[in-house]
Amino acid sequence: MLSGACVHPATGQNASSTIRPLVTDLFTADPSAHVFNGKIYIYPSHDIEANVAQDDEGGHFNMRDYHVYSMDHVNGKVTDHGVALDLKDIPWAGRQLWAPDAAFRNGTYYLYFPAKDKSDVFRIGVATSKSPTGPFKAQPEPIPGSYSIDPAVFTDTDGTSYMYLGGIWGGQLQRWHTGKYDKSLSTDLGKGHENEPALNAKVVRMSKDMLSFDEPLRDAQILDENGKPLLAGDTDRRFFEGAWMHKYNGKYYFSYSTGDTHLLCYAEGNSPYGPFTYKGVIMKPVEGWTTHHSIVEFQGKWYIFYHDAALSGKTHLRNIKVRELVREKDGSIRTIEP
Repeated sequence: MLSGACVHPATGQNASSTIRPLVTDLFTADPSAHVFNGKIYIYPSHDIEANVAQDDEGGHFNMRDYHVYSMDHVNGKVTDHGVALDLKDIPWAGRQLWAPDAAFRNGTYYLYFPAKDKSDVFRIGVATSKSPTGPFKAQPEPIPGSYSIDPAVFTDTDGTSYMYLGGIWGGQLQRWHTGKYDKSLSTDLGKGHENEPALNAKVVRMSKDMLSFDEPLRDAQILDENGKPLLAGDTDRRFFEGAWMHKYNGKYYFSYSTGDTHLLCYAEGNSPYGPFTYKGVIMKPVEGWTTHHSIVEFQGKWYIFYHDAALSGKTHLRNIKVRELVREKDGSIRTIEP
């Protein structure tokens, strides 16, 4: 267990230097936060020093298990519930347990996670438990038709669940742009494609048992202010990885990381499928290369969970944090200076 000293009140936008990591005895990143049974549960990845050389494909992010954390309130004690799922217990997985997410339906909790299979191709797996803290038991195979990274599951007010997924460069999304896997594309579509539409995250409706997709993957397209698709060269606005979906006042807020430009951005739409119109920056660059977040409502306020590398100074050894998400009267999100 971790003491309450690891937690700082998320008291708005101006106290960035005093916002402390939620966890200090392990390195954690990519926090997916959910409210189950009146409590916040956080599903992060677990960073380790794997002594792997840094590269554009993220080989130095060689995580091997997941812990689950809980909080009764935002500025309260954080409890570590231990290992919820280990790489060795996933029959199909080879390496790299990257950013997970969780969902609940009909008495069962679902943990969704990306991992490279035995052929080093990223797939999305699912594991189940009767408890939000696990332990989770992995399905014997990845979700059919899944690929890439960063699964995020959103359940709409009508009870329908959707998964958003994808990440370019090390997340391999670009390798699937023709519908077949092309290993030669290591970062994105390459030079000469800057003026073409950017690659999009994927969205898909989940089956009722939450273990498979109910339809083919489709693009979660992001448009500019003129209704045109964002271009691949528009690196301050285009999607890179780390999708998240939340709903506010009937609008769908699709948020994501721009990756190599280190911004968290968002776009709005009228459907969980999109298209989404770009609206602005949620958070400016944090310390460390990567940025990844989740947004959740709890006790009448909205919060953003994110990570930086403040504890280690190393991009692959990160720590999770939380602060309040502030909206303007029109529903737009105020930009955070971390």
